[in-house]
Amino acid sequence: MTFFRHLKKIPKSEKYRLSATLLLMNTILSPDSDKSIVMIGLMGAGKSSIGRRLADALGLEFVDTDDEIIKAAGCSIADIFELYGEQAFRDLEERVIERLLQEPRCVIATGGGAYMHPETRKRIDESAVTVWLRADLDILVERTGRRGGRPLLEQGNPRKILKSLIDERHPVYARANIIVDTGPDGHDITVQRIVQALTEFAKASA
Repeated sequence: MTFFRHLKKIPKSEKYRLSATLLLMNTILSPDSDKSIVMIGLMGAGKSSIGRRLADALGLEFVDTDDEIIKAAGCSIADIFELYGEQAFRDLEERVIERLLQEPRCVIATGGGAYMHPETRKRIDESAVTVWLRADLDILVERTGRRGGRPLLEQGNPRKILKSLIDERHPVYARANIIVDTGPDGHDITVQRIVQALTEFAKASA
């Protein structure tokens, strides 16, 4: 197992506990385990940026489904929405996730709507450990405002749209195996919380 590469950023008192935690991760990341870790949550929750750090910490590959969709389509997500519509995007997203779940174990960051699709959700639940990155409305508004390329938020007031998505999607996201709150504490702290939660989940599932 690759040990946590960001230990130098964590106080010494936490390093020993975290090292012990990582040793326990063998339960879920042993050679005979093929379950990937799938990050779910709304846009702006940090699925990609935190997912990359988590993959690095666990010595796994990281895959972003949005990047894979862009490769498959040969155009941006915004262009897919504009030229072919949301349903075409969802269909492609479903096929991409199905393929990724059949590949070697990795950390997968999904789009905010992926887990809402019943068939996709069923495949993810059967083949992976799900981690919901839960963020409050203010955090999501602030983070999504940093860059464009989010077709759903271009359809009206971003804050109102995000609030509607919270109301619609959070009850479904709550089915995840693991729920970790993400906020202003920093991504490395969030990764530490995920590793601890994965360890507890692994021990409970053993």
